[in-house]
Amino acid sequence: MAPKGECRGRKSQTLAPLAAALLPPPHPAPAESATTVADLTEEALHAILRRLNPADLLRAALACHRWRRAASRALPSAPPLLGYFFHPRGPAEPPPAPTDDKTHYPAVFVPLDDASPRLSLKLNPGAACGLSINDVHLGLVLLLLHDRPKSLLPRILAVDPALSFDAVCLTIDGDLPRAWVASVRDGECTWRALQRTEGVVVNFDPWWFEARSVHAAGNIYWHICNSSRLLQLDPCTLEISYMPVPAVLGDRFKKYRIGETPEDGRLCMAAIVDDEDLQIWVRGKARWSDRGWLLEREMCMTKVLDTVPGLPKERRMRMLCTWLSDIDYARTGKVFIKTWGYGRYSFHMETGKLEHLVMEDGKEYGDPMYAYTLAWPPEFLTLKD
Repeated sequence: MAPKGECRGRKSQTLAPLAAALLPPPHPAPAESATTVADLTEEALHAILRRLNPADLLRAALACHRWRRAASRALPSAPPLLGYFFHPRGPAEPPPAPTDDKTHYPAVFVPLDDASPRLSLKLNPGAACGLSINDVHLGLVLLLLHDRPKSLLPRILAVDPALSFDAVCLTIDGDLPRAWVASVRDGECTWRALQRTEGVVVNFDPWWFEARSVHAAGNIYWHICNSSRLLQLDPCTLEISYMPVPAVLGDRFKKYRIGETPEDGRLCMAAIVDDEDLQIWVRGKARWSDRGWLLEREMCMTKVLDTVPGLPKERRMRMLCTWLSDIDYARTGKVFIKTWGYGRYSFHMETGKLEHLVMEDGKEYGDPMYAYTLAWPPEFLTLKD
């Protein structure tokens, strides 16, 4: 008999029977096979790559041949925006002071956000002061001498040039336009003169042409001051023609700007009419179109402009001091607004946000503002396998 002081619970600690101890251990459960990237279907891989930002998408495309094919299908249609190049301007005084600061400041780059690269033209101070940006398109920056001699053809400096590109210089020969094409191939530049465009008569002083062009919907356009038409160049055929603007704008000498719709890149036109209404027109062939243009949207800018500090509220003075300067080439849904002595602004047509465009040193963002985008799509993603 066990002593009375011992715990009776010891009976539960007795050894298992010998027969149970001799049984073989149970077989381990088979390990589940791990799913790898190689197991993803093309549809799943495409869905994943579409969620990446452009920089990560390009890194994925360089990872392997299969990812490159999928990445080429997931590329966004619009080229990624990195920021803006422009020549800053000193702040102007309200009327009757001059409308703009005539000082030529070297071009600067303002990145889109903190994640964007900090770009620079990398020009020495002497060259930077003597050059002005003439065009920016798909990663290529073209500069001209700021005080250039009146010669037939300009001297063009290309920054970060591709192996091959063409630059077009528009001239007026007599009363007809003539395009000169500079073709750059592997660092060598050759010029060729095209035939004068018959039937496109320039029956006004060429001084009314804007010196800069606008890229929109695959073509190149030149605005003409106080005119009901624009000059249009097709880069594929190099044909030059006039494009009429809506009669309600051009025939009344309203300020209008050509550009692209942010959603799908259609050709559009923006204008401020009746001094306070922002209109957006798109190309269309409906019966009720105005010279091939359809009014797509209209919004009142009165309350928006009321937020500009010091801007006159009297209608005539506001009309004198405020004008539309551009549609954002980068298809951000913004238009740029200039004022006479009250700052420069961007207006987002969807959010209604008005943003003052001023630098840390007090200078204003220059006009024009050139959107800098990558050459798109990348060449290695457009090659056929």
